[in-house]
Amino acid sequence: MNIHEFQAKDIFARHGMAIPREQVARTPEDARRIAEHLGVRVVVKAQVHVGGRGKAGGVKLASTPEEAFEKADQILGMDIKGLTVRQVLVAEAVEIDHEAYVGIILDRQTRRAVFMVSAAGGVDIEEVARETPEKIHKLAVDPLLGLMPYQARSLAHKLYADPAVARQAARMLTQLYDVFIESDASLAEINPLVTTPDGKLWALDGKMNIDDNALFRHEEIEAMRDPDSEEATEAEARDADLSFVKLDGDIGCIVNGAGLAMATMDMVKFYGGMPANFLDIGGSSNPDKVVTAMNIITSDNRVKAVLFNIFGGITRCDDVANGIVTALNRIAEGPGGPLALPIVIRLTGTNEAEGRRILESVGLVAVDTMAEAVQKAVELGEAGR
Repeated sequence: MNIHEFQAKDIFARHGMAIPREQVARTPEDARRIAEHLGVRVVVKAQVHVGGRGKAGGVKLASTPEEAFEKADQILGMDIKGLTVRQVLVAEAVEIDHEAYVGIILDRQTRRAVFMVSAAGGVDIEEVARETPEKIHKLAVDPLLGLMPYQARSLAHKLYADPAVARQAARMLTQLYDVFIESDASLAEINPLVTTPDGKLWALDGKMNIDDNALFRHEEIEAMRDPDSEEATEAEARDADLSFVKLDGDIGCIVNGAGLAMATMDMVKFYGGMPANFLDIGGSSNPDKVVTAMNIITSDNRVKAVLFNIFGGITRCDDVANGIVTALNRIAEGPGGPLALPIVIRLTGTNEAEGRRILESVGLVAVDTMAEAVQKAVELGEAGR
């Protein structure tokens, strides 16, 4: 689960990290009132779950309350990478002497939390990672020992030559690690971590992603979820207990099992196609999940073919087949009429014969192998472009 910048920085502040004075505004008048209360120059920042807000025009400085009103009016309602800005953060503007980057990710390869820090931080950190990766320093933290003081100092000195600033940075790195672990985060970053001319460090921007599987331990973080900032299809999938991630391709994939779903997407790429999504219907025998999955896939106008790849174990092939038939009937009864997209189905495993019989009764045929199904889906997708 993603949370907004202001929510991440609120968690940072509770762990003792220095953040500017700030409040959230949902109207231009709110922004003016907050700017008057702060009594200083402010920055008005769009609150959406995407990067690149500044380059998209979603971050603006305001020297007066009236200007804060005007900037908020320009940003609210703006579309940034498909998301509508419904709230802005009005924060005290900090004079910046230097920008750095500090982040922690959960690295599955090392099975540890990994720090990434760079003295070349700021909005272009992705460019730094691409063009000068040697400027990014990494440290995998032992999960039993945690971040040791000497490790925090070592990372801090890679960012700052001034010992006084490095001591502040070491303390902030330790605080960020505590935030990451205590929140069950998969990502926690400060970008930029800024130094002011008087040598003080501020967490000027913050980003956190929280492990969905740990939210039952964090009711206060679960309450931070903002449905308006999520893809509607992803919210629908979550409510139906489906694992779904929208991608940029045109082959809609409906698969049972995360590993098989990943393999399916790899094979789609191997045969020259582009997957439109990751969608795992899981291991339950519930035809309604298949109906929801079909609704999600067919709502994407970019999809040119639908690929079912089902290996029946716990998931019964006949239940999946019934779900496909039910979904197609419901779509046919809707305002758009019968589904025009081609469907390719690979159905193997528990109750396979019954599943195939159900499909054949409505004119659908399941192919025998995964490779055959993927190749056919890619060919039909190319024909539909």
